[in-house]
Amino acid sequence: MKTKKEDMIPLVLLFILLSSHTATADDSGTHEAIITGHITDLKNQPVNEAEIRVYINGQAYETDDEARSAQDVGVYSIKIEGVTEETEITLRVSKPSYKTEDIEVDDFVFKEDTYYAFKDIVLTRKAGMAFYISALVLIIIYVLISFEIIHRTNAALLGAASLLFITYTLGTFDGDYFIISFEDAIQAIDFNVIFLLMGMMIIVAIMKRTGVFQWMAYKSYQFAKGDVWRLCIILMIVTAVTSALLDNVTTMILLTPVVVEIALILGMSPLPLLVPLVLASNIGGTATLIGDPPNIMIGSYAHLTFNEFIINLAPIVALSIVALIIMMRFQYKKEYMKVKVDDVDGLLERLRGEYRITDKTLLKYSLAILGFVILLFVVHGILHMEPSIAALTGASVLLLLSRADIVDMLEEVEWPTLIFFMMLFIIVGATVETGLIGMLADLVSDLAGGSLVLAIILILWVSAIASAVVDNIPFTATMLPIVAYLTQTLPGAESMVLWWALALGACFGGNGTLIGASANVVTAGISERAGHPIRFIDFLKVGAPVMFVSVFIATIYLLIAF
Repeated sequence: MKTKKEDMIPLVLLFILLSSHTATADDSGTHEAIITGHITDLKNQPVNEAEIRVYINGQAYETDDEARSAQDVGVYSIKIEGVTEETEITLRVSKPSYKTEDIEVDDFVFKEDTYYAFKDIVLTRKAGMAFYISALVLIIIYVLISFEIIHRTNAALLGAASLLFITYTLGTFDGDYFIISFEDAIQAIDFNVIFLLMGMMIIVAIMKRTGVFQWMAYKSYQFAKGDVWRLCIILMIVTAVTSALLDNVTTMILLTPVVVEIALILGMSPLPLLVPLVLASNIGGTATLIGDPPNIMIGSYAHLTFNEFIINLAPIVALSIVALIIMMRFQYKKEYMKVKVDDVDGLLERLRGEYRITDKTLLKYSLAILGFVILLFVVHGILHMEPSIAALTGASVLLLLSRADIVDMLEEVEWPTLIFFMMLFIIVGATVETGLIGMLADLVSDLAGGSLVLAIILILWVSAIASAVVDNIPFTATMLPIVAYLTQTLPGAESMVLWWALALGACFGGNGTLIGASANVVTAGISERAGHPIRFIDFLKVGAPVMFVSVFIATIYLLIAF
């Protein structure tokens, strides 16, 4: 019989029933037996979809449907007919990537013509072929993405498809090759992340039509009054704030072409303006739930609110932005000093004509809806509303008010990015199913030695360095279940400090190299198309010191504040 949640006997009710009255079985005939309990792993986490076969006196007990533990909770319930006091019942519990266990059930209680038994079962992981295949696929995908051998979406799609293909070919004939079921793969996709990104992309696409982002660049130069260093400071602050309210990838997509054009008008290379901006976008995006893709993933997985991100991360981000401004002053001082604008007023007049608001009515609608969405982000914890609902609501209302062509707006959505996320979730879900993530969690836990301080330092710095080497999105996806396990097991980790360590490490670490964050790659691509490529080594010289300084600030702050 295939078990369903609604068909199961509630364990608490059954416990009360059994504890209230017991009786001796009538030896004159056979009776029905009901066995129920939980199936967990060694970390006390539920094991879903474990197959349970019943053996009566050593012989297989045939049923119409096979029994399995329930999805998400690991509860099982089995009904057996024709049982007497002398009947020997054995449960054989199996699941790919776990050792098969034979469990004898002999502690029955007789009540109202039925035998009842509770039997919690613990399964042990095993490193079989599914384990090694999922680990190999994960490593290959990391290499393909990090070194940009093929497009990251193509790499993730190839990895997810390979895992499912192996599961339903080799895994059909040999359970050792069964990696992840299609149902578990779909469940592994965090649609809260997908819909949140999609909603914000639609809102930004409509706002882009108003010319507001180009106008912001013009205003920045106006406030700088011809001083390029002051312009850079203003642009860094504007970029950091905008990245926190929208997201850093979108911010750089919108601002990079404008900054390149302003730099060319000033007669300077765009790089002394672009590199500080992209560094500021990665730091600024760390402050909020929606500012950087890793934060979106962490917030959704750990059920952290928009307000919790701001309260815990904004102070560190503010300190890091100050440090960034100081470092950029020393890094590009010569380039800034070379630029002299003779006719500041003339240049301002030119920019005023080119970079202006083109649709004030649409801008008013857009700002009102964006404000409403941000308000929902702030109170979503009180409303128990997922952030994606706020973003999709804002996007749908703004589409209606703007009368924008839905087809045109959907073309503005970065579908390759969304597909990349979905396939990546499947790959990481497979590593969870096969036990790879559990092994890594045990390794980090052993290194931490039960020390919360050491765990904070390990997660923060390992995340930062790893995110500099590989894109921080796949790394964060891999770390989510690891940090969740450590948060449950380490004393003092209930303050959620390990989640903040992961967010800071993944986001700040993205500044380490050109391939460390999606915003870096997007900025480099736009700049290269404009004829000003950003070389890997040039970015490394600037970004790596910024990464180490910001992570050091984060380390001190976390150890003091928590």
